[in-house]
Amino acid sequence: MDETTINTAQGKETMSADEAAQLAEFAAAMEEESRNREAPKEEVKKGQPTFAEVSEDGEEKRAPRDIEFLLDIPLLVSVEIGRTRMLIKDLLQLGQGSVIEFDKLVGEPMEVLVNDKLIARGEVVVVNEKFGVRLTDISSPAERLKHLNK
Repeated sequence: MDETTINTAQGKETMSADEAAQLAEFAAAMEEESRNREAPKEEVKKGQPTFAEVSEDGEEKRAPRDIEFLLDIPLLVSVEIGRTRMLIKDLLQLGQGSVIEFDKLVGEPMEVLVNDKLIARGEVVVVNEKFGVRLTDISSPAERLKHLNK
């Protein structure tokens, strides 16, 4: 299997050639979308050609990439403390004081999910009498891309 090594903020990551191709395709699509959003919305008269602005050194002028439109998209963030399988008859017998046993051990990291996709792991903390999660491990871009396909 062919593997590619990429540099990330967390260090070097190794991914398969298919994953690298998917990542490159995703980056190209994002760049094209950015260019489409930045393109001026001018009226073009029929029969007139359009030209991009070119600077004195021959480089095409491009506006800086503006991704602020992404900042207002709401996401569902959840923390999973564990999972279990139960029969319906056992579920119906639960009452106040019942204990449900999960598959995780005490002290094992909780999973932080964004829109049901794993992005990090952390430990439970209590801050001002409220529960919180201290992030201990953030998934690499390659791992996040792998989870998108599931």
